[in-house]
Amino acid sequence: MALQILLLCLSLGAVVGFLAGMLGIGGGLVIVPVLLALLPLAGVTDPVLMPMVLGTSLAAILLTSISTLLAHHRADNIPYHFVSVLIVGIGFGALVGGYSADLIPSEILKLFFACFVLLMSLQMWVGSKNNQQDLSTDVKPAKVQLSVVSVFIGGIASLLGIGGGVLLVPYLTSVVKLDMRKAIGASAAGGFFVALMGSMGYLWAGLHTDAVLPKWSLGYIYLPALVGIISVSLFTAPLGVKVAKRLPIKVLKRCFAVLLFVVGTKILIG
Repeated sequence: MALQILLLCLSLGAVVGFLAGMLGIGGGLVIVPVLLALLPLAGVTDPVLMPMVLGTSLAAILLTSISTLLAHHRADNIPYHFVSVLIVGIGFGALVGGYSADLIPSEILKLFFACFVLLMSLQMWVGSKNNQQDLSTDVKPAKVQLSVVSVFIGGIASLLGIGGGVLLVPYLTSVVKLDMRKAIGASAAGGFFVALMGSMGYLWAGLHTDAVLPKWSLGYIYLPALVGIISVSLFTAPLGVKVAKRLPIKVLKRCFAVLLFVVGTKILIG
């Protein structure tokens, strides 16, 4: 069964890598629901199912984002003056989110998250009608605001097992008015630090749990699924970056708006 899961995750990795490169998302919004369906087939059940899914998702995002970051760096898509402010808040937020997972009712968290991404979907679709591209070189980060928002994004992302791109990209483009491609590059960098802190937390927690973990797991990380995802995503992520570089800003914004709408609707209807 572990071999079957590995093979199924190859296809998952292709999609995750492409979306990570093209839209700057970690891919957790795709990985988490798929693994929730797959891991029970390997005998992973409650109470370790959800932490195993989230830990594996964050580990896959971490490794995929390395390839994505290198591709965005070569394409000059990473605004390092933003990233230097983002990573501290995002890393801290991810740590706090991991430790606070049991304190926030999941239904409240899901409702808030769904409403937020639907609002951002509408805003980004309407904003895409403006063909004028924002010049990121003219945008300077408001450090206090950016730090506070990045803590919030890191915490939410860690709680949901995602990279945070669906929150960070709309914020950077709609509020900060950063160029779409630069926002995607910054999101890829932020997602790396969310995944780094989050996956370390799930690894440590799984190594110290009293629960019985399945074979081929490392802490709360299921290795067959992880290997299947990253063995393909590492190669499709640079392809997504190349596509993003060639697409008009308007098309990129509309693609992201559609993704946000699908995600928000799916969460609301369960």
